Amino acid sequence: GTYFQLLDYSAISNLPDTRLCRDWTREHGLASLPISEFYDKPPQQHFLRFCFAKTDEVLIQAAAILCNI
Repeated sequence: GTYFQLLDYSAISNLPDTRLCRDWTREHGLASLPISEFYDKPPQQHFLRFCFAKTDEVLIQAAAILCNI
């Protein structure tokens, strides 16, 4: 098992996942992992990896941030 969830962000941005992860962390305090870092040659995709092994309070706050992006 794992404590991560993938988010398809293709409907809201075409930025590379590494850039979007950096921007969202800096601008919104929302940290995620770029999926492309797991590949030598990343496929064309727009997914971010989020950890959900967090308190309910943190998850609710993260959901609110995502809803406002």
